[in-house]
Amino acid sequence: MELLKKQQPDKAINEQNKKDFSLYRAVWRWHFYAGIIFAPFLIILAISGGVYLFKPQIENILYQDLFYATDAETSVSPSKQLHNVNHEYPEAIIRSIRYYEEPRTTEFSIMNHGESMSVFVNPYTGDITGSLQTEKKFTEIFKRIHSELFVGGTWANRLVELAACWAIILLVTGLYIWWPREKKSIWGTILPRLNKRGRTLWRDLHVVPAFWLSAFILILIITGLPWSGVMGEQINKFSTATNTGYPPFALSFREKPDSVVKTKDVADDVPWATENLAVPVSNSGTYVSLSLEDVNYIAKAQNVQKPYTISLPQGETGVYTIATSHSRPGDNATLHIDQYSGAVITDVRFQDYGIMAKAITMGIALHEGRLFGLPNQILGLITCVGMVGLIISSFIMWRKRKPGGKLGAPPKPKTKKQSRVVLAMMLGFGLLMPLVGISIIVVLILDRFLFSKINRLREWYE
Repeated sequence: MELLKKQQPDKAINEQNKKDFSLYRAVWRWHFYAGIIFAPFLIILAISGGVYLFKPQIENILYQDLFYATDAETSVSPSKQLHNVNHEYPEAIIRSIRYYEEPRTTEFSIMNHGESMSVFVNPYTGDITGSLQTEKKFTEIFKRIHSELFVGGTWANRLVELAACWAIILLVTGLYIWWPREKKSIWGTILPRLNKRGRTLWRDLHVVPAFWLSAFILILIITGLPWSGVMGEQINKFSTATNTGYPPFALSFREKPDSVVKTKDVADDVPWATENLAVPVSNSGTYVSLSLEDVNYIAKAQNVQKPYTISLPQGETGVYTIATSHSRPGDNATLHIDQYSGAVITDVRFQDYGIMAKAITMGIALHEGRLFGLPNQILGLITCVGMVGLIISSFIMWRKRKPGGKLGAPPKPKTKKQSRVVLAMMLGFGLLMPLVGISIIVVLILDRFLFSKINRLREWYE
């Protein structure tokens, strides 16, 4: 009788262990397939992002002859600088002027024969020091690779977003696989066993750094999602619906404009929080438009910190837009100025943002390496390099385990119930991240009607 009582708990423990192991296998398979599919894209994102983190230092070295001018006691007026650019590029449309702390040159953003360009003017002499095509800037190339795989277009942007979203799932499933089960030793858990060889060593070189870097990688991914096409739009809608994003309108003395034109459509360097702010109109009439000197004076009077950008009015009812976003988050500002009277129609600062917009603004600065200077850049670089290392170690692990002629995927769980549980969890991620949900449904359809019907293919990937 006592033996029977002893055997019954043992049997229950064994059953529970089988369930846990089946769940482990199911999670491992999802982790494996996601890694195989999206690892190449994540390497591209990590390398391009790591380079872009150091944009200020890289551009200051590459374009120092364009960026810097010898300091002098006298300077040329902004209107004269604008005249010189118009004279040099008579058919160009000047969109905006960006002012930096001295002794930086003034940067004019223009459209010349359909090409976006930056023209640099020495503010002390008025001479044009040179120009750069926007798409050929060194860091701009890496930015395009990072955001749209260089090829551009909606599909490339969605693919980048999909890879980033699946990276979150890779982290979550990876942490579940890493989680210590009946392990009392720190070796192989939070410290690698460097005295081992083969798969054990590479396993530790994968899971241990992944554990230490997981929070940083997750933060880096999440802070990049506000720019994405699908998740970014969902985040924007949520912040608007909860009144935690940008204020509906920062009114000075007029009613809120009923405008379909957004600030991001007419101005450069606009902070994320005010990109969708409606653009007001100027009181058109027989007035003469303000000069750049007047608008610069308004920017100083309103305590807008450099570097800031003045975007020129578009049409008779257009407004001047003064914006700064590529500086300390607390200095963010977006002002719309009546081009005739100089009235400040809109004035939105960081302190006006809702709690979600403030968090996203801080997150974007962290993502770009601007939040706390060089240490922020170094931390971001370590995270990016770490991501590349994780992918390389996982590839070596896979190659050491992979049998000849097969994909080498982890074995299927022995119970379908655990597979369904994990699938339900994956679909839960899909509800939060729509592109993930669509990709899972596509894979399930392909598996049901294609992969499972071709014996050779099924044997290869199973």
